[in-house]
Order: sequence, then structure tokens, then C-alpha cells
Amino acid sequence: MSTEQARAVAHERLRAFVREHTELRQPDDVPEVRLHLARDLTALWARTEEEFARPGLEPPFWATAWAGGRALARYLLDSPASVSGRTVLDLGSGSGLCAIAAAMAGATVTAVDIDDLSMAAIELNAEANAVPVCRLQRDVLAQEPPDVDVVVAGDVWYERTMSERFLPWLRAARRRGTRVLLGDPGRAYLPRHGLETLARYPVTADPALESAAVRHAAVFALSAPS
Repeated sequence: MSTEQARAVAHERLRAFVREHTELRQPDDVPEVRLHLARDLTALWARTEEEFARPGLEPPFWATAWAGGRALARYLLDSPASVSGRTVLDLGSGSGLCAIAAAMAGATVTAVDIDDLSMAAIELNAEANAVPVCRLQRDVLAQEPPDVDVVVAGDVWYERTMSERFLPWLRAARRRGTRVLLGDPGRAYLPRHGLETLARYPVTADPALESAAVRHAAVFALSAPS
């Protein structure tokens, strides 16, 4: 078997795993979109570790629609002019929800994540919604921001180390003239300065995933450097 054939087989295994262990349904608050979502994220997490022999694996962020991502997707669908006709990079794409919403709004979209299961989920979810989404499996934070019109990031401020990498990169993108849109329900490491609030939405909190305090999520634009 050639290297290319082996990669194709491995990718189809990932696609099959996503299909088998999720249900295709509409996420709360964004009924225009359909995603492959898990009913029990903890059980899927354990099953993923077992299936792929990856102890210590990160949670399957690709199998749920987090509150901040739903708010950002809602904004993109409600305000298509924010991305229509523009190039968009969805950073830490997960399920691809924000990428798909941007594509529905008329953008040319690339979804970026480091997780190979995320890549499979994004591909399947884009197919389910009949929209084109390019996929890039890469740690783009280790590189200079690309030349795109808009960067979107839904619900990425939940962990200190990653937040400390995201913020300088996003600020560098903003200095280059890229618009940066963020969706967040009030995570601990959301930047406290340099954000312009664009919209605020009530969101349905999943008690298995979210604190009971999560009732709203906001969409922000990163301010231009002074």
C-alpha cells in the first residue's frame, strides 16, 4: 500500500468513527446548521482513547457545539455582510460550526484545527450542509498570521496556556489589517481589554458541558491597535 493509500484508509477510518459515534442534528440556537454531535461527550472521549490508543487525549471538542461558537455562528448568519465575499480563517474550528456559518454567509473559508478527528468532522459537517470549506490541520499559531480578510474564533478562551498563545497571534493578525471576530460566553481567559462588543445572545446551556451560570454569549471584534 502506498503512503497516499494508507492516508486515505486512515482518513476514512476517522470519518467512519465520527459517523458511528455521533448524531446529525441541529445545534441549539443555530437551527440553520446540521452537525455530527455527541449525545454523551464523556463517553465519546473514553471511546476515542480506546479506539485510537491515545491515552491522555484532549476532549472531543469536535463533537459538540460550544456556547461561544454558537453565538459567533448566529452572528455570522444574522450579519452576512460581515464576511460575505471575503476570505475567512476559522481558528480552532472544532466541529466546523463557525466555518460552515461563514460559508453559508458567502465567505471563502478555511477551517483550521490540530485534531485529525476534527478534520474528519468538519469535512462531514460541511458535506451535510452542502457548503465548501477548506480544511487545514496545522498549528498555525507557530507561524505568522496568513493574509486573510477575517479570522473567526469561537470559544477558545477556556485554558490559560492556549489563551496566552492565541492573543498575541490574533493581535498580530489585527495589525496586518485582518478583522478578528470572537465568540465567548465569559470564559476565564477572555481578554479584558481591546474588545468591541458586537452582539449578545441568550444561549441554551448544556448542563453536561457548561456551568449553570452560562446564559448568554457575546460576539466581539478585536480592536485595532492604537
